[in-house]
Amino acid sequence: MTVLDDLDRRLIAALREDGRAPVATLARTLGVARATVNSRLERLVSSGTVIGFTVRVRDELDPLAIQAITLIEVQGRTTDQVIRALRGFQEIRALHTTNGGWDLVAELRCETLAEFDAVLGRIRLVDGVINSETSLLLSSVLR
Repeated sequence: MTVLDDLDRRLIAALREDGRAPVATLARTLGVARATVNSRLERLVSSGTVIGFTVRVRDELDPLAIQAITLIEVQGRTTDQVIRALRGFQEIRALHTTNGGWDLVAELRCETLAEFDAVLGRIRLVDGVINSETSLLLSSVLR
C-alpha cells in the first residue's frame, strides 16, 4: 500500500473538488510542476489508492434520491463473510467498519421506496447479519 505524503493528500483533495481539473491547473494550485502531478497521479492510480474518477451530481437533482445510513450488527466472527456479501449490492455506495454497538455502517442510495424496502430485506437475509437499524437522510446541510 502506498504511503501518502502531504502532496498526495492535497492532490486527492483537489481532485475531490474537481476530478476533471487539468493537470496544469492542479500543478498551479499545488505549487508543483505538471510532471510532478502526472507522476503522482500515475502512482496513485497504479497503486490502487485512486480507483477511479467520477461525476458528482447535486443531491436534489440526483435520480437516486433516496439516501440512508444502515447500521449493521454481525454475529461473532462473520464480518468478513458479511462484507463480501454486501459488496455485491449496487445500492450500497460505501461500507465502513466501525466500533461501538454496530459492526458495519452502509451508505445506501435507491431510486424508489420499493427498491429501498427490498434492499433492507436483502441485507437482513445475509448470513451473519443479526440486527440492523436504518435512518433516511433527508437533506445535506454540510459536505
